[in-house]
Amino acid sequence: MDGDELTEQETALYDRQIRVWGANAQRRLTKSHILVSGIKGTVAEFCKNIVLAGVGSVTLMDDSLVSEEALNANFVIPPDENAYRGKTVAEMCCDSLKDFNPMVLVSVEKGDLSTLGTDYFEKFDVVVIGYGSLATKKSVNEKCRKLSKRVAFYTVDCRDSCGEIFVDLQNYKYTKKKLEETVECELNYPSFQEAISVPWKPIPRRTAKLYFAMRVIEVFEESERRKHGECSLLDLATVLEIKRKLCEANSVSESHIPDSLLERLITGNTEFPPACAIVGGILAQEVIKAVSGKGDPLKNFFYFDAQDGKGVMEDISNSFAS
Repeated sequence: MDGDELTEQETALYDRQIRVWGANAQRRLTKSHILVSGIKGTVAEFCKNIVLAGVGSVTLMDDSLVSEEALNANFVIPPDENAYRGKTVAEMCCDSLKDFNPMVLVSVEKGDLSTLGTDYFEKFDVVVIGYGSLATKKSVNEKCRKLSKRVAFYTVDCRDSCGEIFVDLQNYKYTKKKLEETVECELNYPSFQEAISVPWKPIPRRTAKLYFAMRVIEVFEESERRKHGECSLLDLATVLEIKRKLCEANSVSESHIPDSLLERLITGNTEFPPACAIVGGILAQEVIKAVSGKGDPLKNFFYFDAQDGKGVMEDISNSFAS
């Protein structure tokens, strides 16, 4: 991402943020290439934020056709049926995002993310998967890890008024200010597969209940071959049985995961726009930090629940089991 200096036009457009994080950080942003898959409300907020921040390019993948349901939280799609009829979510979002910042190259990639080969991801600096299946998140994360360059990998999921972000920056080095000096720091991240495979028993009891609840929902959707959000109250008995089996296998009490939380996650198929804005904003902030190399990055999960208004970071790794 290192290379040419900022142009006069870029310097003028991004003047305010250059004053915040410096010209070098902005230069890295303008040379970065971001791949985004799955564009509902939270991811739309994320895309808006990184386009305004001035990344180099954003490639969108979402072949689903625009429907009334898609308009509920995705504010970048104009609510005009004549405009969106027959078009995909990615196409409509692309048109709108270009208007936010004409200096950012926004494009659409058709196809299924899970079928793309490892080499495809080589041209990106960041990969973000929104609302992906368990298999897709595992597969794409492993492909990114096989590349010779470091590709920052993120997943994001919002259900009802709850949100989850996962981050894998692999072996990540960055700088931060400490008193009057700049210090270099290094963090090692587990893969998505490693992070969700940590035994539950050693994990501190205070850990966000959403971490465990989201794992139950992932297993349910995979075992029942459901797409994201294809569940209802009729599925609660099956979800609770999966919870029972997972808690038993991990030797923890079923109280680890409140039934009421699982019920919210399977019945709240419509995203809560204020939660989208918060989680999408946090995700954009983290991507900007990872690309610019400035500031402490999130490691490695973030959870938000609008019911209590709290956002928490959870570091889930095999260190618990050692």
